[in-house]
Amino acid sequence: MSTQEFNALIINNAEGLRPFAITLTHDHESAKDLCQETLYKAFAYRDKYQPGTNVKAWLFTIMRNIFINDYRRNGRKKLVMDTVRYFEPHSAPSSDKKLLLNEINGAIYGLPAIFKAACLLYLQGYKYQEIAEALNEPLGTIKSRIHFAKKLLQKQVQR
Repeated sequence: MSTQEFNALIINNAEGLRPFAITLTHDHESAKDLCQETLYKAFAYRDKYQPGTNVKAWLFTIMRNIFINDYRRNGRKKLVMDTVRYFEPHSAPSSDKKLLLNEINGAIYGLPAIFKAACLLYLQGYKYQEIAEALNEPLGTIKSRIHFAKKLLQKQVQR
């Protein structure tokens, strides 16, 4: 399949993505972003498309995967931000919360360098695969480092 044929096929099926994106996001602006990201990935990974298969299903799968990955990433970010918000009082800080936050931060930044980079990226909401690519390490190594970093943090920070 030529590039022009592939582009025409994707563009002809692009309008069908919008209702599905709205169903997933429940927001028109987020749906537009999701559609754009889906089309970008479709064009970027055109070599993965098998000619003769259902292009609409392929696009929907790309969209669903993008949505799920963003949802998981945002869930981790929300968890971290909620924890930080808990320790950042709006009025006068309680000494217990301040001590615990300092203890957690100290424990994170006191991790051995081999664990710290992966752990910080994980706490910022990145997926294991993204961290592996960013640090140029195998996926299993990153999972292991994050696991051991969590174990070290649990030992260091007693509640």
